[in-house]
Amino acid sequence: MLRLTKNGIFCPKGDFFIDATGKVERNIVTHAHSDHARPGHKSYLTCKSSAPLLRSRLGKNINVQIIDYNEILSINGVKVSLHPAGHIYGSAQIKVSSSGETWVFSGDYKLEDDHLSVPFEPVKCNVFLSECTFGLPVYSWPDQHLIYEQINDWWSFNKSEGITSILFGYSLGKSQRIIKNIDHSIGPVYVHKTVGKMNDVIRRDGANLPDTITLDENANANEVKGNLIIAPPSITSHRLIHGLSPLSTAMASGWVQTGKYFGRSKVDKGFILSDHADWNGLIKAIKETNAERVITMHGYTEELTRWLNDSGIESMEIDMLKHRSFDL
Repeated sequence: MLRLTKNGIFCPKGDFFIDATGKVERNIVTHAHSDHARPGHKSYLTCKSSAPLLRSRLGKNINVQIIDYNEILSINGVKVSLHPAGHIYGSAQIKVSSSGETWVFSGDYKLEDDHLSVPFEPVKCNVFLSECTFGLPVYSWPDQHLIYEQINDWWSFNKSEGITSILFGYSLGKSQRIIKNIDHSIGPVYVHKTVGKMNDVIRRDGANLPDTITLDENANANEVKGNLIIAPPSITSHRLIHGLSPLSTAMASGWVQTGKYFGRSKVDKGFILSDHADWNGLIKAIKETNAERVITMHGYTEELTRWLNDSGIESMEIDMLKHRSFDL
C-alpha cells in the first residue's frame, strides 16, 4: 500500500505522498508544523481547519484541496480520509484503503483533549504507522490540569512580586494550548508576534481562543513588566527582553520530564506539557486501532518496536532520515 522513498511516504497506486520531504506533485499533509508541511509541492491536500495555517506558513497562493474530517475521497481508486489526531489545531491522521486493506499514517498525535484541537480518534486498520517521539516508559504525563494550575501559580506569584513571566513554547500548537487553558483573570497575556500570527489565523477560522496582546518592535516595556509573555524559545535574543527585568523564564515541554531540554536552554522552571502522546498514550492508541502490524517512526523506534513485538504485536521501525527505498 505504502512505500518509503527519498521523498518520504508514497502510495504508488494513488500516486500521492504523505508529509513529503522533497518536492512532489501531490502531497497529503497531516498538520502545519514545518517538519510535516514543506513548501514547493505542486498540490496539497489537508483538512479544512489546517488549510488556513498552511496558507499562512507556505503562502496564500499554494494549491490546497480541502476535505472535512471523516470525508472519503477517491484518488486513483484509493480511498483517502482524514481523522482527528489531537496534536495541534487542524492536525489529522491519514487513512488509506484499497483492495480490502486499510493503513493509517498517524502523523503526530496525543490523546489528551486540549479543548482547542479536535480530540484524537482511534481508527481501525490493518497497518498503523505511529510516531514515537516519547516512546519510552519514563515519559508518563501528569494530568494536564495540574500543569495549568502550576503555570497559573507561577505566573500569579511572579505578578505579585513585580516579576515578568516568560513562558516558552512552540508558536503553533503549544502556545495556543496554553492560552486556551490558563487563568486569564490573573492579568493580560502578551504573545510574541509569531504566536500572535498563528492566534489570528486560528481565531479567523472560528476557534474560541481567549484574547491576547501581540508584542511588536515598538512595545512599551513598562506596560509589559510584571505580566505573562508566551513566546517561542528564539525570543531570548529579542530586544524587548533586556527592558523587562526582573524576569522568570519557563519552558513547557515533554522533555522537562527527564530534564533533557535544560541541557540546551537556560530557563528557571519547567512544566511537563507535550503535544505528543506519552508511552501509555502510544500503547493505548496502537491497541485501539486493532492493527495487525505497526510501523514505528520519529523517535524511540527501537524501544517501542521491541516492546510491541515482545507483546505479540508485529512491528518494524523505519528511519525517515536515511531515505531508504522499500515497500512497507
